Order: sequence, then structure tokens, then C-alpha cells
Amino acid sequence: MKVPMLSIVFMVLNLLIGILIPLVLAICFKKKYKASLLAFFVGCLVMFVFAFVLEQMVHALVLFVLPFGKAMQSSFWIMAVYGGLMAALFEETGRLLSMRFWLGKKLSDPHNALMYGAGHGGFEAFVILTMGMINNIIYSVCINTGATEILLAPLDEANKQTLQAAFDTLTQTSPLLFLASPIERFAAVTAQIGLSVLVWFAATKVGKMKWYVVALVFHFTLDALAVILSGLGMSIALIEVVVWILALVIAYTAWMVWKKETGALQE
Repeated sequence: MKVPMLSIVFMVLNLLIGILIPLVLAICFKKKYKASLLAFFVGCLVMFVFAFVLEQMVHALVLFVLPFGKAMQSSFWIMAVYGGLMAALFEETGRLLSMRFWLGKKLSDPHNALMYGAGHGGFEAFVILTMGMINNIIYSVCINTGATEILLAPLDEANKQTLQAAFDTLTQTSPLLFLASPIERFAAVTAQIGLSVLVWFAATKVGKMKWYVVALVFHFTLDALAVILSGLGMSIALIEVVVWILALVIAYTAWMVWKKETGALQE
């Protein structure tokens, strides 16, 4: 079997979208609001350090070193709660600390919260869509040109089986499923910008740590619910609808908080 050409086209589309999301957002916020590029790059850095390094180190310890790790992995309910909690704690705490200690005078302009969110969510989109598709495209080309043995030859039997399973998945996956990733990423970036606004006001206004807590709850709910619904067998389309609804709720809440807090500043 071969990978459908339409699947490869959509993989390339994912790769390009992963590049365009942070780039377009950064340009738009810079042009419209004169927002600081420092906030954008701090957002990128925090996502990398807190989500892709520190959080993954904790996962490696909890799930593969500690004695109860295997038991946790056997229950999607536990993994949903654990994964959602860890993602919320690491990302929102990273947001809060970086905003308070790294952005300095940039804190005076709340539009930099939008730019920060563009970096935070945009970097995540780049890793998932762009970096995530590179291997898939390489594998697909090898499958369609009959060159899979080049990749399989140097591997031991266990790794050969794992890679062959990846090949089989690519040949059997409907091309339309590759469109689910960018749809989900647009929702995720919307949520990330909203969460950044909430934490921004927690970081910049005395006595407003409640917005950090609200961001934690929203982030946990979004991540945990997506895993739970998937584990219960809900279709990808319906899960995306739920994710989008939650993302829009987060964005609306952030907008209302923005109006309230900036209005208070003007008074």
C-alpha cells in the first residue's frame, strides 16, 4: 500500500501552517498594536523550557521511574487528569514567572499579552505541525518510492516493528484526518492567547492572582477533557467542536477581564 498523495499534500499544508501561525500573529500584533517582539520570544522560550523540557522531565520520572507509573498509564482517566494538571501547572506558572521577572517595562502595555500568547501558542503550533510533519513526509516518500528498507535495515527487530507500524498507520489514515491537526491548533492558539491575557493581569495587578487560578482551571479542563473524550471513543470531529467551544469561552473570558482591568486602570 502507498500513502495517498492527498495525505502528503495535507502534511505539507500542516508544515506550512505551523510556520505561518506564529509568523503572521507576530507581524499582525506588531503592526496593529506596536507590541514588543521581546514578549513574543519570551513566550516561545517559556513554551520550550516549561512544556517541552521541564514538564517532559517530570513525565519521565513519574511515568517511567516511580513504581506507580505503570499503573497510572493503564487508566486513561488518571492520565487525563495527570496530563491536564501538569500542562496547566507548568505552562501557566511559566507564564506568570516570565511576565513578572523577564518583561520589565513591557508589562505596562497589555497588548504585549497578545504578543506573548502568539509566541507561546505559536511555538507549540510550530513544533506540533511543522516539526511533527517532517518525519511523516519523509516516511511517506520512502513508502511510495519503495525505499522503506533503507530506514528499516539498521534497526533491531523491536524498532523495526515500531517503524513498520508507523508506515502502516500512514497508509491507512484517511487524508481528511490530517486536516484535524491545523483546526485543533487554531483553537489551541486562540486558547493560549486568552490564557496569556488572564495571567498577564495576574502578573501586573496587585491582588489579582485569581486570574492565574482561572487560567489554571481553564487549561486543565481543556487538556483533560480532550483526552477523556478521546478515551471514551468520541469522534475527532466532535472533540474538535468541544475544544473550539472551550477555546472561545477562554477567549471571551479573557476579553471581559481585559475590559474590566483596563477600565479600572483608566479610572
